[in-house]
Amino acid sequence: MKNCLPVILVVFFSFTLQAQSPVVQEAARLEEGGKFKEADSLLRAALEKEPQSTADSRKLLEFELDRLERIRQDYSLTKERLFSQLEKSIKGITRSEFERWILEGKLDIRTIDGVQYFVGVSRSNLFWRYPEIAARRIDASDDSAFERAVWESCVAIKKASSNSEPYVMPKQFKVVMKVKAKANAVPAGERVRAWLPIPRKFPFQTDFKLISSSSEVKISDEESTIRSAYLEQMSAKDQPTEFKIEYTYSTMGIHFDLKPEQVLPYDSDDPVVRQFTKEGPHVVFTDKIKKLSDEFVGKETNSLNKARAFYDWITMNIKYSYALEYSTMRNISDYCLTKMYGDCGQEALLFITLCRYNGVPARWQSGWFTFPGGKTIHDWTEIYVKPWGWVPVDPYMGIFAVRYLKSLSDEQKEEVRQFYFGGLDHYRMSANSDHNQELNPPKRSMRSDNVDFQRGELEYGETNIYFDKYSFSLEIEEITKTP
Repeated sequence: MKNCLPVILVVFFSFTLQAQSPVVQEAARLEEGGKFKEADSLLRAALEKEPQSTADSRKLLEFELDRLERIRQDYSLTKERLFSQLEKSIKGITRSEFERWILEGKLDIRTIDGVQYFVGVSRSNLFWRYPEIAARRIDASDDSAFERAVWESCVAIKKASSNSEPYVMPKQFKVVMKVKAKANAVPAGERVRAWLPIPRKFPFQTDFKLISSSSEVKISDEESTIRSAYLEQMSAKDQPTEFKIEYTYSTMGIHFDLKPEQVLPYDSDDPVVRQFTKEGPHVVFTDKIKKLSDEFVGKETNSLNKARAFYDWITMNIKYSYALEYSTMRNISDYCLTKMYGDCGQEALLFITLCRYNGVPARWQSGWFTFPGGKTIHDWTEIYVKPWGWVPVDPYMGIFAVRYLKSLSDEQKEEVRQFYFGGLDHYRMSANSDHNQELNPPKRSMRSDNVDFQRGELEYGETNIYFDKYSFSLEIEEITKTP
């Protein structure tokens, strides 16, 4: 995914270059104060003065300009539009109650150039964060079958595993993924470049086989930290530009029988330990991280016990919430800790940061959660603990078990929560083994998501095609073997 100077510069756009650019610092200050038009003008003026030869500085300024528009897209609702949504979704809501929720900070709001806007997923986030509001939901669905299936999967995988064999119950899947740029999103006759995520090789995920593609395809290395299928296609007037791949792969359920007394010490010269205990984009050892860590780790030296303490705290204290686009955020782990809510990737980065600060190697893992009835893009983590090696930890699934498995008993909920520290279901398509990685071949333009890679990436020339200009889908079916 990344191992050259241009990659480092891209990865640290918000991490290193920002600190060296007074213009970007001032634009950030204006943006934080809601003065988007002034920030926009400042950045455009700086771009006009910036020599074409200073490509890295220009890319930074262009990204910060685009970031302003991405934030506007995230905060897309006026007060009246949001209240209209809530009237259709919440029993008995009143205007005064809505105003009280605003004053109480229950809604994510930004003032942009003097106008108050609400994040586009505000309605859903009220249901995620506040059980008393979720209980009044008009259009609530019955998820009991899905919830029971999750629990049954955890129980079956744990039962099938043993100390010597954590990878069990192999399954094979067939996938069709499509990414489609909207008609006229790209000028006619342009060569559109596309990167679609595909399964990376892991001990639990193997046998990737490409069946077909919409055009000639380049497959990145099976152990790439951001594995993709790269395709090109010419755009046509008034026609969408569609990319399609079809493939099969195999995956297994995972359950490690982790015992603190069996943990072995790390070798400080181990490259895994050196690489995955350091800071990086969105993994920053802030004073808040240090203070929280000291509060519930204390003098603990056992790496497994430390990681377990972080997992327990996050699953019991952090609420789920749909997220802003990651590319608009300066420090995702800090955002999650400050807000005390986040989506799966934000929760994962908070867990990774706490682990790394305490010397426990931890890394990102992401792709798709493909569980029948719950398919979605998803992020989780792995920790490196000797003698077992890389062990899965899914903080979101722990939070899901505690707060959102309504139809299960308390004992069943706890079984699910415990399982996802050291266990993982079969229903994953894992494309990434680290965050903020560079595609191969590299994009010429900025990324739509410079942290994660699940929805695909598109560009033409040196122009990025953002999420609002294309759609994506992943259809998956289990291949059952005939006797």
